[in-house]
Amino acid sequence: MKVVIWNEYRHERANDRVRAIYPNGIHGALREGLAQHGIAAATATLDEPEHGLPADRLDGIDVLLWWGHQAHAEVSDAVVDRIQRRVLDGMGLVILHSGHHSKICRRMLGTSCNLSWREAEGGERERIWVVSPGHAICAGLGPYVELPAHEMYGEPFDIPEPDELVFLSWFQGGEVFRSGCCYRRGRGRIFYFSPGHETFPIYRQPEILRVIANAVRWAAAPHADGRLLLVENRREPLEPLS
Repeated sequence: MKVVIWNEYRHERANDRVRAIYPNGIHGALREGLAQHGIAAATATLDEPEHGLPADRLDGIDVLLWWGHQAHAEVSDAVVDRIQRRVLDGMGLVILHSGHHSKICRRMLGTSCNLSWREAEGGERERIWVVSPGHAICAGLGPYVELPAHEMYGEPFDIPEPDELVFLSWFQGGEVFRSGCCYRRGRGRIFYFSPGHETFPIYRQPEILRVIANAVRWAAAPHADGRLLLVENRREPLEPLS
C-alpha cells in the first residue's frame, strides 16, 4: 500500500507555537503516527515542484492524506484536476481538519463546505462520538474520543449527506458537528475527519492516530467490483457467494 501525506507546511515554519508541537511538520507527525500502526507513508508539501504530486508519482498512490489551511488558493488547478481523476479511478483520499475548504474537497463534494467555527483562547473540550461502531474506521475505539482542547467546528456544515456518518462531535459550548464523514466518488473512497487544528497536539493523541490509520486502510480497499477486501496491509480475495 503506497500512502502519501500532503501538508501545506506553512504554519510550522512561521509560527513558534506550531513548530514546538510539530518540529518535523504536521506531515512528519502523521508519518510517525501511521508508522506506529504498520503503515509506511511518504510526504509531499505545497512548495515542492507540482506540490510534490507529479503525475508519475500520483499514479502510484493508493491513499492520499490532505492537510491544508491558509494557502488553499495556491494549490494548482492542474494538480487538483490530476487528483480528482485519480480518486475517480480508485485512489483513496483522507481529508483532515481545515482541508474541508481545499480545492480538492470542494471539487469532490460539489459544495462550499462552509461551516461555523470558533477558536477560543486555550481551546475547548470536544467529545467525538462514535455513531457507527461497526464501521472499519472505528475499529479499536470506545464509545467516544475526548479532546481536552480544540478549535470548535459546528453546524451548519455545507456538505452533501454523507454516505456514512462515522463520528459526531460535541463541544463544551453546546455545538455539534459531523466530524467523520465517508463518501464514494467513482471508484474512490473519501473520508473527512475534522480534528487537527495546528495549535493543539491532536496528531499526538493515540486514538486520533488510530482513526487515521483505520481510515487509510478503509480508503485503500479496492471495491470497484466488490470482490477485494483489505486485511491489514494485504489485499485478499473474498470467496464467491454460493
